[in-house]
Amino acid sequence: MKSKAGIACDTAGFMNKYIEDCGVTCELVSPQMLATPFYKGNIVALVIPTGFGNRMYSGILPALRASADRIEKFVKKGGRVLCFGAMTADSNTYGWLPFKCSYVHDYFNAPITVDKNNEFSGITADFDENGIEFDGYFDDDTAPECEVIASTKDGKKVMIAKKHGEGYYVITSIHELPSKEFIRNFCTANVEILF
Repeated sequence: MKSKAGIACDTAGFMNKYIEDCGVTCELVSPQMLATPFYKGNIVALVIPTGFGNRMYSGILPALRASADRIEKFVKKGGRVLCFGAMTADSNTYGWLPFKCSYVHDYFNAPITVDKNNEFSGITADFDENGIEFDGYFDDDTAPECEVIASTKDGKKVMIAKKHGEGYYVITSIHELPSKEFIRNFCTANVEILF
């Protein structure tokens, strides 16, 4: 089994260290690397941290848009993408995805219901599901074919997944670190995929 993640971020930081503390090799994928056709990383999962859509926090969004086709090919071949909240009210921050994803930026704390039968349900395993922090939710304009993994008690979707080819896009607005077990499982597979 291979455990390796690429983290789409401007600089190495807290998330890189956290992923490595989970026992997963973590490679920084800067905006320049992501946008260039010459970058050839072998990874299991691509992680896009919270705030990717807010220019105050990150410069990765233009690179995500420029490499949308490459990301889609990576997922179709069996790769996985874990994308956190954009942290902006700007429209089309998820426009690089191959499906409609409509995000509403809103900080709140709420209890959630998790589909425990879903393979990605362990993201909140280290937390009390009676009160979790969020930076937004996905409204009804989001592609109806997406699986809802977690939602608030009042029906706001806070974690969705979309199978695409052999891989998955998992999109969440949970404003917490994912559980260590979730990171290990999400970033581990029989083979690494060429990005």
